[in-house]
Amino acid sequence: MAFIIDDILLSPIRFTVWVAEKLRDAAYQEMTDDSRVHEELLHLQMRYEMGEIGDDAYEAEETRLMAKLEEIRKIKEKQEV
Repeated sequence: MAFIIDDILLSPIRFTVWVAEKLRDAAYQEMTDDSRVHEELLHLQMRYEMGEIGDDAYEAEETRLMAKLEEIRKIKEKQEV
């Protein structure tokens, strides 16, 4: 009987922990998803080749995106250790 009462009383806490874990996992997935950055790099290159942006804007944006990729790589490395 005590186990049933414990389960009833602890279920909201267990559910909250489960939701928090799912949110953490989703945030990690989004934070380490480098496919978006690769798409942005491709789009940036296309805009540059079509003459929509100049050299300075291209280099600045490319530098920002490459730094973002490096940050993602470091996060993944840190998680593996």
